[in-house]
Amino acid sequence: MAANNWNHHIPVVLLLVILWCTTTQGIWLDLPESGTKCVSEDIHNNVVVLADYSVINHQEDSHLHPAATISVKVTSPYGNNLHHNENATHGQFAFTTTESGNYLACFWVDGNHRAGDRLTVSLDWRVGIAAKDWESVAKKEKIEGVEFELTKLEGAVEAIHENLIYLKNREAEMREVSEKTNARVAWFSIMSLGVCIGASVLQVWYLQRFFHKKKLI
Repeated sequence: MAANNWNHHIPVVLLLVILWCTTTQGIWLDLPESGTKCVSEDIHNNVVVLADYSVINHQEDSHLHPAATISVKVTSPYGNNLHHNENATHGQFAFTTTESGNYLACFWVDGNHRAGDRLTVSLDWRVGIAAKDWESVAKKEKIEGVEFELTKLEGAVEAIHENLIYLKNREAEMREVSEKTNARVAWFSIMSLGVCIGASVLQVWYLQRFFHKKKLI
């Protein structure tokens, strides 16, 4: 009986582990009065990214003062502008990545902010399988119950498999760069040693010639 119960719990445990491995980040950012605070994530190609952000008001007399606003800018690894919003108290951005690398989301305070007031931004950052609208998938494919959970599990496995391939490729690229760097350092060391030996030989030759000329030897 205990073994049967454990077998029934295995799919649930695997589902929890895989869902835990998917990328979902809910964070709070305390913005400085001047300057920018950014968050970034290394994401591979063809991945859905969805994020919601909103200003958290800590003012007790918020009904007497207008809400503080922020500006938001999201850029790709090559500097392409993916989202830009000004004088905002909340917003959302969504895109599918076309480049592999670090995607950057930066937040800063607009002019409508009283000095000394604390300003916090709540950011819910979802990537890949965590950003997928599973309710729409269930309605479109007319699935529910165990079949729906298995579909989510399949999507999570595919996402993890793609991440593993991406990490493997990145590791291969880093190894190639490291090998090229080591080869260049080795050639530079050999060239430096050759230059030192050549300079030493020239110094000895010059000194011998100088002493012969002065008839010291």
